[in-house]
Formats: sequence, C-alpha cells, structure tokens
Amino acid sequence: MATLKEKFGYALGDAAAGGITWKIMSIAFPLFFTNVFGLTFADAATLMLIARMFDVVTDPLMGALADRTQSRWGTYRPWLIFGAVPLGLIFALLLYTPDFGPVGKRIWAYSLYLLMMATYTAVNVPYGSLLGVMTDDDNEKNQFSSFRMVGAYAMGFITLLSFPYLQKLVGGTEQHQYAVLGAFFGILATLGTLACGLLTKERLKPVRAEKFSFKPFADLFRNKPWIILTLIGVCTNFFNGFRYAVAGYLFEYCLKGYVTISGFIINYTVFMTFGELTCMIFGGLSPKFTEWIGSKRMAFMAAALICVVFSVGFFFVPMDPAYIWVMVLLVILTSIGIGIFSPLLWSMYADVADYATEKNGTSSTGLIFSSGTMAQKFGTAISGSLVALFLGLAGARMLTDEMGNTSVDPASITDSVLSMVWNLFSLFPAIIAALIIVLTYFYPIKK
Repeated sequence: MATLKEKFGYALGDAAAGGITWKIMSIAFPLFFTNVFGLTFADAATLMLIARMFDVVTDPLMGALADRTQSRWGTYRPWLIFGAVPLGLIFALLLYTPDFGPVGKRIWAYSLYLLMMATYTAVNVPYGSLLGVMTDDDNEKNQFSSFRMVGAYAMGFITLLSFPYLQKLVGGTEQHQYAVLGAFFGILATLGTLACGLLTKERLKPVRAEKFSFKPFADLFRNKPWIILTLIGVCTNFFNGFRYAVAGYLFEYCLKGYVTISGFIINYTVFMTFGELTCMIFGGLSPKFTEWIGSKRMAFMAAALICVVFSVGFFFVPMDPAYIWVMVLLVILTSIGIGIFSPLLWSMYADVADYATEKNGTSSTGLIFSSGTMAQKFGTAISGSLVALFLGLAGARMLTDEMGNTSVDPASITDSVLSMVWNLFSLFPAIIAALIIVLTYFYPIKK
C-alpha cells in the first residue's frame, strides 16, 4: 500500500515537468521566441516542427532504454534522480537571450530546444512509467494519476499566476525578465524532479525481455488499445496546445496587452491560471466522477463533450476587454472537462501497458508510456508551430532592423489576424475535442 508521502512525491514530478517546464514552454515560448527573443514566425514554426520529428525517434527509444535499466535505485527512478539538474539548467538557458546576430540566435534556439526535448524525454518517460511499477491496484493507479494531475495543475496555477508579478519585481528589459525567471523556475523544476525520484518506490519488477529487439515496437502497432489511446493523447494535447500557444497573442493583439481590474493584473498567464485552478480541483475529483459515471471511457467522452460546448461558446464572446470575466468563466467551464480527462489518460496508459504485458509476455511499460509523452510533446508543439504558421498566413509579418534583428510589424496585425487568433482559441480546439469523443468511442478497454 502506497503512503501519502509517496503520492505527494509522485505529484512533485509532474509539478516540476508539467506545472513548470512544460507549462511555460506551452504558453510562453511561442510569444517569447517571436516577440522577445527575435525569431520570425517562420523560424518559430520550423523550430517546433523539427523538434517534434526529433521526438518521434527519441521518445520510443527512451522508453525501450528505460525498460532495460537496472540499478540500485530501480528501473525508472534513476532517470529522475540524475536527470533533474540537466532539466533545470537547459530550461534556464532556453529563456536567456544571447547577444548574437540572427544566425547565432537561430543556432542557440534550435540547439537548446532540441536538447531540452531530449532531456525532458529522458526524465518524463521514466516518470510516467513509474505508475506501472508502483502498484498493481487499479484504484490506486487512479489515485496516483489524480495526485499527478493535481500536482501539475497546482504548480501550473502558481507559475502562471505569479509570472507577471515576478516580471515586474525583476524589472529591466523583457529579455532580462525572462532570463531571471528561467533560472528561478529551472531551480524549482530541478528540486521537484529530484524529490520525486527520492520519495517514490518501485514495488513491481518489470518482466524484462532477455535482450534488446525491435519486436516490442512491432507489437505496439498490433495493439489496438495503444493505437487509439495514442491518437486520443495527441488530440488532447492539440486541444490544450492551441489554447496555450495562442493565449499570449490573444492578449497581445485582441485585448491590447493586459487588463487591470482594481490593481489585479490579468495577462495571458493569469488568464490561463483560472483554468489551472479548475483543472487542479476537477483532476482531484476525476476518480470519483469516473466511479459515478461507470467507466474511464465514458468519463473521458463526457469530459470531452464539456470541452466542445464551452470552446464553441468562447467564439461568440465579443473581442472586447469589457467581457474579460465572461472569457474567464468560459475558460473555467472548459477546464472542468480538461481536469477530468487529464488523469484518466495516464491511468488508461497503465491499462494498455498491463494489456500488452498479458498479451506479449514481457513488459513494455516504458515504451508505452513514452508514447504518451511523445503524444504530449507532439500535440503541444505542433499546435504551437501551427499557431505561428497560421498567424503568418493571416498576414502577420516581421520587420528587420539594420542589424538584422526582427520584430513584429504592428501594421500587419489586421482584422484577419485577430480573427485567426480568436478562432485558434475557440473553434479549432472545439473541433479537436469532438474528434476525441469519436476516438474514445472506439477505445476497446472498457474499465
């Protein structure tokens, strides 16, 4: 029986990865790269696209490598213990803007972004795989998943809410602000990841293959639950990715910066914080909701339907700061669905891993959970890449100064760009959520 301390320790792992590094990468990086660092929309889109193709290879290889790791710390925990410092360090360097020319900046951004993705994979794939070896009790798996999501969303809430106030506290240029906050949050991510590795326990021994082979990879594509769940995972992260990647542009362009109400700053990070708090609450309630509705599959479909309805509702809100509390309300209502299905996804991956072990005779837990991490990164970053691409297609363009540095041309932010931003936050995610419902309907594990 797992202790409360262990569940809290497991929650710290996703507080670090999901609540700090991934949250900032999802919501701040698109705007940071184009409006602060100085990449063009095309460069930013290409950067995130290349990184995703890189992850298609590294994530499953990391899963297979993690499954075969043997050490005094276990199979998956050593990757968290020894990967904690590189994760925080590389994240901090990504938010630093070097005094380079355009080519040097591209090399810096591309190299560090790819290195960050590789490091995130080396930590997060084993972290997800831990769920498969900490307990064999299905209810306890749901509890661990729920703790994980509450940890991620609670830290995401703290991170996003504090971000604009910390920027004001740091002062100076935006480049200086992001560099200091990168170092601060990088240290927190390191401590959370390390604590997770030290506080958790591996109770179950994976049924290892005697030697490395490509058979587990081939087995995946004969595993119908895995195929459908991976598509669902990609779609859930497309859904979140569009909303987070475009939130900065929504405030920058549609709402003309940020909204201040009685001294309370609502910028793009604070705006999404309302959703984080809601996700934290309903992530904790997800096991009870699933028990009430009867199965993970039906609970997932109900949660996705909530996302469809309120995402469409956002489209009809006037593009005016006077309606900021209506927008906040719709973000909260949409996040009820996100909060419910987020822990279910990882619990369902554990079910798929158990199914694969029973069917094939050897454990491929790390490989299967790596596909969840790959879906997370693929969906989030491809959506971020598409946001930059769509804004360019809508007419947003860059100006280049005499030194070759680029910045957004204010005159290019026309009504067509504003409409594209609004659609990317509302109708595009609604379509993706509808697709999630269809895919979940065909998911064959009925737990």
